[in-house]
Amino acid sequence: MNYTLNQLQIFLKIVQTQSVTKASEELHLTQPAVSIQLKNFQDQFDIPLKEVVGRKIYITDFGREIAEAAENIIQQVEAINYKTLAHKGQLTGRLKISVVSTGKYVMPFFLSDFMNQHSGIELLMDVTNKNKVIESLEKNEVDFALVSILPTTINIEKLDLLQNKLYLVGSSSNKLIKGMKSKDFFKDLPLIFREKGSGTRQTMESFIQRNNISVLKKMELTSNEAVKQALLAGLGYSIMPLIGIKNELQNNELKIIPVNGLPIKTTWSLIWLKGKKHTPVALSLLNYLKKEKANIVQEKFNWYELY
Repeated sequence: MNYTLNQLQIFLKIVQTQSVTKASEELHLTQPAVSIQLKNFQDQFDIPLKEVVGRKIYITDFGREIAEAAENIIQQVEAINYKTLAHKGQLTGRLKISVVSTGKYVMPFFLSDFMNQHSGIELLMDVTNKNKVIESLEKNEVDFALVSILPTTINIEKLDLLQNKLYLVGSSSNKLIKGMKSKDFFKDLPLIFREKGSGTRQTMESFIQRNNISVLKKMELTSNEAVKQALLAGLGYSIMPLIGIKNELQNNELKIIPVNGLPIKTTWSLIWLKGKKHTPVALSLLNYLKKEKANIVQEKFNWYELY
C-alpha cells in the first residue's frame, strides 16, 4: 500500500458528494485530476471501492469502510497541524458560520483580516436561505449566524454589523411611464420574488402587505444572483438588498426606482444562542469584531452611504 493523504482526501470527498464532478468543484481541482487519483487509489485494493451504474457512482460497503478510516486519518492529521500551531502560540481550531444568501456580500469583509491574522483557523461558512440558517443555529451546529431579520422563536444574543437597505430595482434599459404612481409599478409590471424561506422575500412580502399593494404578475427565483440576472435581462422588478448590486448600479446596468416607503432598512447582525459557551476561536472573533467593526464598515462599505 502506498496511498497518499491527497488520495484519501479526494476519495472521502467523492464519497461525501457521490460525484467526481462535485468533488472536483469542492476541492478546486480538474475532473480528470480527481478521476486519475481515484483510479490510482483503487488500484491499491483488490476489492472494489465503488460501482458505476450509468453515470452514477455507488460506493460499496468496503468503500464506505475505507472512507470512514480515511476521515479518521485526516482528522488526526488536522489535529497534529493544530497542535503544532498551538505550541507556536497561534490560535487554532474551526470556525463555523451560517450565512443567509445575501450575507455572502457582507460576512467575508468582516472575516478577511481576522483570518489572515490566524492561519491556524479553518473557516466553514455555509451560505443558504434564512430558514436553514436558523435551523442550524437551533441545532447548535454553528458558532454564529448572519441574518438581517432576527428570529423570534429562539433566545439569542447579537452583534450588529451593518445596516441593510432594500430598494425597488430594475434594468436601466426598462422605460417607465413618468408620473406613474408607486403602486402601479407593482400592479402593471412583473415582480420577481426570492424563494420561500428567504429573508429578502419575507421583507418584501411584509412591505407589500403593509401597503396593501396588489401584485398581478410575478415569478419566483431561488437565489439573489438569479434575481439579479432576471433584472438585467429586463424580466421585471424586485425589492433587493443594496449590498448585492453595487457593481450593477455603478455600471448603470440596474437602477433604483424611487417608491414611497423605500428603502426598507434592517440590520445585518451576527447572532448566537443565548448562553452559548464559545470556543477560543469564536470568542476571539467576537472580540475582534466588537473592536474593529466600525473601521471595517468605514473602509469596506463607504460606498453604501451614496444611496
